[in-house]
Amino acid sequence: MVSASIARNIVGIIGNVISFGLFFSPAPTFYKIIKKKDVEEFKPDPYIATVLNCAFWVFYGLPFVHPNSLLVVTINGVGLVFEFVYLTIFYAYANNKGRKKLLLYLLIEAIFFAVIVLITMLALHGTTNRSLVVGIICDIFNIMMYVSPLTVMAKVIKTKSVEYMPFWLSLANFLNGLCWTSYALIHPLDIYVLISNGIGVISGLVQLLLYAYFWCKGGKKIDVGDDHVPKPTEVAV
Repeated sequence: MVSASIARNIVGIIGNVISFGLFFSPAPTFYKIIKKKDVEEFKPDPYIATVLNCAFWVFYGLPFVHPNSLLVVTINGVGLVFEFVYLTIFYAYANNKGRKKLLLYLLIEAIFFAVIVLITMLALHGTTNRSLVVGIICDIFNIMMYVSPLTVMAKVIKTKSVEYMPFWLSLANFLNGLCWTSYALIHPLDIYVLISNGIGVISGLVQLLLYAYFWCKGGKKIDVGDDHVPKPTEVAV
């Protein structure tokens, strides 16, 4: 019989693979930027937000904050690398205004992250208290990113077409949330990973049901290679 620890690790590894795919998904967009040597109307906001999200999850998974969370640390560490590569490419091809905006936002994030780390380490004692504070912050960012496609869903309902709905991204987000929800439920229970990813499962399922409904009614099928389809980098856990 497979132990809970082994089952948890297997599910976590599968979650790492799916999350890796999500982090890699914006690569074609940045390849186009490199080829054109211009960011055009591209906005780095989702990737700036994901940097902070990944940083907090890495911090959350450290042994002195929330023990036994190595797989949370590894995938979000990989995510940080991806996001910094994307933002470096943006910086290289953006104009001066875009570069200043990028650096300003990253500086604000760095200060905010440093403040939370200092408060956590100096004012909070024990992994239970630290997990509570950092876990809530992580959940807030995770939930924000999981519900971000609501604007696209509203557009689908309004136009009665799935043209602007990225099916594969919605499917990947659903599977990602499902995998990490399962991971969180296996002993030892991780309530903070469970809350945000449970909401992610519901959000992803609603997106897929909406897609299926309008696709069956004859709504235009999405072209996954279309440049106007938003391709945000989603959360890892």
